[in-house]
Amino acid sequence: MISVNDFKTGLTIEFEGDIWRVIDFQHVKPGKGAAFVRSKLRNLRTGNVNEKTFRAGEKVEKAQIDNRRMQYLYANGDDHVFMDNETYEQIELPSTQIEEELKYLKENMEVHIISFKSEVLGVELPATVVLEVAETEPGIKGDTASGGSKPAKMETGLVVQVPFFVNVGDKLIINTEEGEYVSRA
Repeated sequence: MISVNDFKTGLTIEFEGDIWRVIDFQHVKPGKGAAFVRSKLRNLRTGNVNEKTFRAGEKVEKAQIDNRRMQYLYANGDDHVFMDNETYEQIELPSTQIEEELKYLKENMEVHIISFKSEVLGVELPATVVLEVAETEPGIKGDTASGGSKPAKMETGLVVQVPFFVNVGDKLIINTEEGEYVSRA
């Protein structure tokens, strides 16, 4: 058991029959009444984000999450195959379970597979990935001074806003949390 006073961003807890990751939290000590902890939690099974308020000192169960480094191999119909680099064990995850992550996954990419007990909860991506531009409008010479942006479709199907100087075939660094262009690779 862990006290809600010890919440940290990234902590995983077992609460109301589900597994939750603390995204954000705030300790509140009002002038009148008891202190409490306002938190934002992500359900690791469904991906939903909920806000929950706990009384100060309330206890919740800490969830032991296994984090295995695996390599994304290929898509097999609606399933996606991942391999453990040490044991060569392979697992398949359905597209519906990793819908958001698929926008960033390329073959042979290293990711972390998150599981609770023997249940696979999902894929944790690196903070940034390098993707190639598949489609975008051509840049117009001298148009970089305006500081505008244009949409670009990446090799995985992800669409991001990029500066005008980016062309088809350029490799870009993309932030996986925000889904935004960072820089050229």
